[in-house]
Amino acid sequence: MRVLLVSWEYPPVVVGGLGRHVHHLALQLRDQGHDVVVVSRQPTGTDPRSHPTSDTVVDGIRVIMAAEDPLALDFGTDMMPWVLSMGHSMLRAGLRLAGYNPTAGEDALHGASTVGRPWVPDVVHAHDWLAAHAAVGLAEAFDTPLVATIHATEAGRHSGWVSGPVNRQVHSTEWWLANEADAVITCSRSMSDEVGRLFGPGLAQLHTIANGIDSSLWPYRDRSRKAVRRGAPRLLYVGRLEYEKGVQDLVAAVARVRRTHPGTTLTVAGDGTQAAWLRDVTREHRVLRAVEFTGALDHEELVAQLHSADALVIPSRYEPFGIVALEGAATGIPVIATTAGGLADFIRTGETGVSVEPADVPGLTAAIREVLDDPAAAHRRAAAARAEVEELTWDAVARETAQVYLAAKRRPRTPLGRRVIDERPLPERDPTNPL
Repeated sequence: MRVLLVSWEYPPVVVGGLGRHVHHLALQLRDQGHDVVVVSRQPTGTDPRSHPTSDTVVDGIRVIMAAEDPLALDFGTDMMPWVLSMGHSMLRAGLRLAGYNPTAGEDALHGASTVGRPWVPDVVHAHDWLAAHAAVGLAEAFDTPLVATIHATEAGRHSGWVSGPVNRQVHSTEWWLANEADAVITCSRSMSDEVGRLFGPGLAQLHTIANGIDSSLWPYRDRSRKAVRRGAPRLLYVGRLEYEKGVQDLVAAVARVRRTHPGTTLTVAGDGTQAAWLRDVTREHRVLRAVEFTGALDHEELVAQLHSADALVIPSRYEPFGIVALEGAATGIPVIATTAGGLADFIRTGETGVSVEPADVPGLTAAIREVLDDPAAAHRRAAAARAEVEELTWDAVARETAQVYLAAKRRPRTPLGRRVIDERPLPERDPTNPL
């Protein structure tokens, strides 16, 4: 198939895990014989003079990086206007695939383009709401099915609240993309339920495809013989420092764990908007010296932390998938996680780790003590988790995704009315899900 991937992140422009996801997917689709083109963007803060739109082939994949328009916009303060401008730029860049080159004059409209023979995709695949405007426009221009992967939702990130103006703008864009799509992909059963509840009814078929992992990048350390711990226990958190990640709950649990396991420390690897507030939380719980904030780590440093800590703790209150759980499991570290979102699909108490309810500090405390008190059992569960991780390959993800492409048909379009957004928090439907 001819596959057009549209994403606001693609290496070397990577903001978070989305760019790596799209890159892995593109490489595996290529290996499976598909003709893959990626439309993304040049780095933030550049302009058409310093970073013009590029059209190159990298690793057998045609990559079009749209120049950022020279407008006085900043992502941090003008997010929605910036996103609209980016989408317009990516749409114009994507139209080059049809043989249109705006720099080539009138003949470009008749196929006399400097970019070569016209290329029309069999499917357009949008990744998250920031790609919505470009992807919807390109699918319309090419009259081809639109597949959308919803990696997370604004409501989920804010515990059901979409009361602020930017929250509502993002939420409505997610709703629009989901309803324009001819097939919708989510990364977990929980996310599938969430998307259906937030953006339905009337959505196209929902598909759940778990994220993949290249386990060769996360070397396994056999801990089965480590029956006796040397030194004080050390816990590890890896991820963004945001409220929905629940690090504040882990800090509170560490204060309790230290009463029965003196000297226990916590290493927090990552960065985010709540870093300063979380340091204040450690002071409130009197564990300031027991918690180390390392900031973001490079890959080798992160692997070293995973190999040396006694347990990886993922205390998320909201988590669409939880790729860090797979990365940790691949290295052999025992994993403690909440049942938030996709984490419940992988970390199961007694099988692949220990799980607790989100925001349950006493439960999280008990889970940590359980792992520290019985390292042999913890390592047996970790070995089982590693075995499951080896089945979650990007090759499998690409094959499942290609099946979605094959089944997607462009639906008849009917005009959508303006989205009416309830600014109140969403009612809880599932006690294990904050939504």
